[in-house]
Amino acid sequence: MRLALRITLAAGLAVGLVGAVSAQEIDTHARAPKHVEYEFEGPFGKYDRAALQRGYQVYKEVCAACHSLKQIAFRNLMDHGGPEFSEAQARALAAAAKVPAGPNDKGETHNDSGEVLTRSAVLADYFPAPFPNEEAARTANAGALPPDLSLMVKARHHGAAYVYSLLTSYGEKPPAGFAVAKGKYYNPYFAGWNIGMPQPVTNNGVTYSDGTKASIEQQAHDVVTFLAWAAEPKMEQRKQMGFAVLIFLLAFASVLGLAYKKVKGEYALK
Repeated sequence: MRLALRITLAAGLAVGLVGAVSAQEIDTHARAPKHVEYEFEGPFGKYDRAALQRGYQVYKEVCAACHSLKQIAFRNLMDHGGPEFSEAQARALAAAAKVPAGPNDKGETHNDSGEVLTRSAVLADYFPAPFPNEEAARTANAGALPPDLSLMVKARHHGAAYVYSLLTSYGEKPPAGFAVAKGKYYNPYFAGWNIGMPQPVTNNGVTYSDGTKASIEQQAHDVVTFLAWAAEPKMEQRKQMGFAVLIFLLAFASVLGLAYKKVKGEYALK
């Protein structure tokens, strides 16, 4: 009887050890991001204006429900090197948004129901946040805090490629032995593979005003382009300035070289 009990315990321990080893063998590091080429990459890269405008639409209709974009004002949508909406378009986009109105003539900031008084945004206003504070954001997202997207492309390793990979990789089947945590979603491009954000973009999730087919890949490409601009809105000016400086330095070096040869020749004659 004792021998049988010992054998049973040993077998159970062996099974437990095998299960533990199997669990440890699963590497949940984020996958290397997909290779994606963007028009704004490289020394001669520029933002695609159409992609920027479509990307703004994806952000507004999909991402803005949870994610803020604190560093961008509606007037920036008209900036050269950005989406370059016309003033009329930018004003219309601003007017469609609501921002806190501030104290009214009675000094009130809330109505009788306790809601914050709001007004239509103007060009000088920054994009409004979807939640009044962090606590409200976590409450609405099962404890997770949706990050601000203003610098997301710059803040993550592999930037644009990482965000694109994340957006286009929902729906894959988890590997055997990996358990998706309750309230989470499987995404192999997210560290730990358990992500709190449900799939944000779906096929035809938006209807592009320019008629472009709104596939998951197209929406991801466009919104990543828009977020890259949000993180570095003066990129094109920076590159132009860089080329101007290089040309100046080359010209200056040529002048110095000619001056050196002339001075050297004069000393040789003496």
